[in-house]
Amino acid sequence: MRIGVLTGGGDVPGLNAAIRAVARRSFIYGYEVRAIKNGWGGLVEGNIVPLTRSMISGILHVGGTILGASRTNPFRDKALARICLDHFQEFGLDAIVAIGGEDTLGVATRFYEEYELPVVGVPKTMDNDVRGTDYCIGFDTAVTTVTDALDKLHTTASAHHRAIVVEVMGRHAGWVAIIGGLAGGADYIFTPEVEGSLEDLCEHVQNRWRQGSTFSIIVVSEGARIKEIAYSEEELGARDEFGHVRLDRRGLAETVAKEIERRTGFEARSVVLGHLQRGGSPTVFDRVLATRLGVHAVELVKDKQFGYMAALQGNKVVSVPLKEATSGIKTVDVELYELARTFF
Repeated sequence: MRIGVLTGGGDVPGLNAAIRAVARRSFIYGYEVRAIKNGWGGLVEGNIVPLTRSMISGILHVGGTILGASRTNPFRDKALARICLDHFQEFGLDAIVAIGGEDTLGVATRFYEEYELPVVGVPKTMDNDVRGTDYCIGFDTAVTTVTDALDKLHTTASAHHRAIVVEVMGRHAGWVAIIGGLAGGADYIFTPEVEGSLEDLCEHVQNRWRQGSTFSIIVVSEGARIKEIAYSEEELGARDEFGHVRLDRRGLAETVAKEIERRTGFEARSVVLGHLQRGGSPTVFDRVLATRLGVHAVELVKDKQFGYMAALQGNKVVSVPLKEATSGIKTVDVELYELARTFF
């Protein structure tokens, strides 16, 4: 058995732990492992090399990915998809473990559904928006980073009696904003799931001031919907191969901060956490999650249970059909948003 492993999309802490788990479990069964470099781009280009024991030594705690990553979409052109299939045969692969988010796993689903390519998935995304799993690799580390940032920003906001608007990642789902905001004591949160209002925010900031709290921490998802702030994705520039624009160009946190100053007269600042949320060593939770999911993915290959994804449901690692996992975005539960509103 020769297994190819790839990491696609944006990097997150915990990817190396998953790669290590896939390799170590494979070696136990006597399987060979091949590193497919830079996501699906490596299968397009034939950039595939042996993954050895020495390559995975000492990488458990290291962020990023030793395989590299990209947002290559082989299905932007059917000819590229055929090239991938040719390289799968040329390099003697028997299966692929694809570690990634909605886009990477979406490609895996299409390869399985349309070409019967033997592929299994592992969910990775700091957005935590893959269906069928409670947690994705990288999410816990990301919200830990957000929480740490909010802890630090509380002290400077309090000292200078300011409102500080913190922009976090989250294109279609507000998991990072809600969980990070709850843990970090945010005073207001904007997410993509629920349309917010600057009028309500500013009234809340003013009420806090009147009650003696002369500072506020506001968390906004980069894809948050705010009634008074309209934008067109066409204005944000080029799209990636999956059709996504760069939402950091929207400048949402800065816009909200300016509106707070204009509407209330209070001083406001903006902070964009950006790729800090993707960096650093994985938390204990992400290391263990990645290890469990990586091992389960090899078990799926061993049992020839292709077209499935390793997933965490409760405290159990289970198998979920890729078609189900990529059928839509897992958004924040309304109940969780209402819980956060308790502290607004």
